[in-house]
Amino acid sequence: MSKVLISDSLSPAAVKIFEDRGVDVDFKTGMSPEELIGCIADYDGLAVRSATKVTKDVLAAATNLKVVGRAGIGVDNIDVDEATARGVIVMNTPFGNSITTAEHAIAMMFALARDIPEANASTQAGKWEKNRFMGVEVTSKTLGVIGCGNIGSIVADRALGLKMKVIAYDPYLTGERAKDLGVRKVELDELLARADFITLHTPLTDATRDIIDAEAIAKMKEGVRVINCARGELVDEAAMVEALKSGRVAGAAIDVFRDEPAKESPYFGLENVVCTPHLGAATTEAQENVALQVAEQMSDFLNSGAVVNALNMPSVSAEDAPKLRPYMRLAEELGAFTGQLTRSGLKSVTIDYDGAVADLNTRPLTAIVLKGLLSELMDSVNMVNAPIIARDRDIDVTESTHERASDYQTLIRLTVETENSTRTVAGTLFGGDKPRMVEVNGIAIEAELGETMLYVANKDRPGFIGNLGRTLGEAGINIATFHLGRADAGGDAIALVNTDGLVGDETLEKVRALADVVQAEALQI
Repeated sequence: MSKVLISDSLSPAAVKIFEDRGVDVDFKTGMSPEELIGCIADYDGLAVRSATKVTKDVLAAATNLKVVGRAGIGVDNIDVDEATARGVIVMNTPFGNSITTAEHAIAMMFALARDIPEANASTQAGKWEKNRFMGVEVTSKTLGVIGCGNIGSIVADRALGLKMKVIAYDPYLTGERAKDLGVRKVELDELLARADFITLHTPLTDATRDIIDAEAIAKMKEGVRVINCARGELVDEAAMVEALKSGRVAGAAIDVFRDEPAKESPYFGLENVVCTPHLGAATTEAQENVALQVAEQMSDFLNSGAVVNALNMPSVSAEDAPKLRPYMRLAEELGAFTGQLTRSGLKSVTIDYDGAVADLNTRPLTAIVLKGLLSELMDSVNMVNAPIIARDRDIDVTESTHERASDYQTLIRLTVETENSTRTVAGTLFGGDKPRMVEVNGIAIEAELGETMLYVANKDRPGFIGNLGRTLGEAGINIATFHLGRADAGGDAIALVNTDGLVGDETLEKVRALADVVQAEALQI
């Protein structure tokens, strides 16, 4: 009988799920790190929320541990890399608290609109300052939603029910999906200029960090109100505090902070700010949902080997794993490569499996292509939920198999259609297990994808390669490998450059400024 330790508070119903499925359960909360290290070797599974820290030391002591289940989305408290290295699966429950977080954002919007926290404190202090708290209606106001994924789309739906006008900025939101949601898709500058309320629901990436900074605030409508229930790092705190003090921003509702737990913050003490201690997922229903989900996922894995919502392992049977493993690496590289070159809403994804790969179970390969593709657009994407995310975003996914591959014994071709363009990449295996890219947009090119790369699409002109090499050299960037391909002499060409380190923004702009460059992107595979 498998044995699971629950080290954080979970619903009794979750314990019952384990027991009903033949899994032995111990419930021990509030343990010190030393106590957890001392007992973890006795368990096959560990179920946690956010309090337990699954560190390298804990995993080193967990000699029998097979799976860690996180009742919730974030896994900042789990050393996923170390778990992967030790063969421990890490699962989460990415969709169990979406409604709760969306509802909290709506609640924060109302609190801002009607000064509810300040009015409550004043009234309970024996004052009757009715004229002091003159609020605003939300009806007919414009709500700007930054990030219209799972949570953002729920917020939009609730706002429409309140008779608000909803506009959304999300580079990967298609026009069809926006129409289905009943929102108008706009660029960020238009959203900033038009919105009476702005709510943030985007993951934290290099592109979204400080997306609300001084420059963005300067573009906002005078008297705008801002709600952040996503990530603290999305907002430049100093710039926001200055805008709140000046009145350019009428109010802010903050549920997330750069440093948590937030014992102090520049927001604290401002009358036009509402703060809550990261309560986005804190409802009875949400906590019950994620607890039940993690118990079901963990017990299914321990009993049958089924893998659901794993962050570090593809969903694949033990029999297929050895055959699929090199193809999985190739599939994820093709997806990640294409995702980093995609700059508009995805409409369709087509995956062709040609030759030897067509005889294998291609479903997990399709899932991992989508995982690689969508991971560049949002966080918490894994092989299991990637197809669901694609479906929810109205991305049409098609896969086909062909017994023969034209020039190779085995080939995977990925075609991605966006609102603005169509991109095709193809790859194969050399020596049976070494992924290689062999085609980009119809141009033949043989390249091994490295961890950090520079992709350049250009016109084939004399001197271009020298100019590119000189630009990188002047920036102190060493070239590991340099791969070239072209459609025809003087026509479209591409360069894939493996570099010793990521190409920075300043250097990337210099590359883009070179004559004949059509597109240049720094990639991390």
